[in-house]
Amino acid sequence: MIRTTPVRRAALVAAALAALAVSCATTPKPVAPAGGRATAAATAAEAPEAPESAGPTAAPDGPDALPDDATRSPAPTQDPYAPESGEKVRDAFATLQATLDDSCATDCSYFLGRVHKELQELDMAMKADPKGPGHFPEPIARMAKLNEKLAGDASYPNLKEHQKELIGTRDFINTWMQDHPDDYR
Repeated sequence: MIRTTPVRRAALVAAALAALAVSCATTPKPVAPAGGRATAAATAAEAPEAPESAGPTAAPDGPDALPDDATRSPAPTQDPYAPESGEKVRDAFATLQATLDDSCATDCSYFLGRVHKELQELDMAMKADPKGPGHFPEPIARMAKLNEKLAGDASYPNLKEHQKELIGTRDFINTWMQDHPDDYR
């Protein structure tokens, strides 16, 4: 019987060294901090500069160039912390309903901020719905009144000052949507 232990050991060492060489040869992506964004320096160093517009670039010249060889530049990035505008009405309404059993009893700042955020997302979803904003006239009108009173200030002191209107708008929209079940299913 022939001993193969040194051969196996050599193969394992070679495989481990190859794995280390591969992992050391790649450039790591920047690690996003707890806030969710990578540092600007790390992303700028990694990403090539993109043109200002997202339109097509000039077609390449040469004998092998085809008319469809023009590349599209990437679209401008959006703020990842902005409210989700592609949300469906039923999903936005479900998250608003999740606030119905909450109150200012434990953390009023969080509660009022959450109700405000959920109302804004539902308003955007209703306006972007394929049925059109005319399908949700009363909730959109009620949100317009609330937004007029808040005057773009979503700070806790302003939300606390308008707490009655904020909660009243949430409850009104909840009742309206319950009477129109086809709108959120």
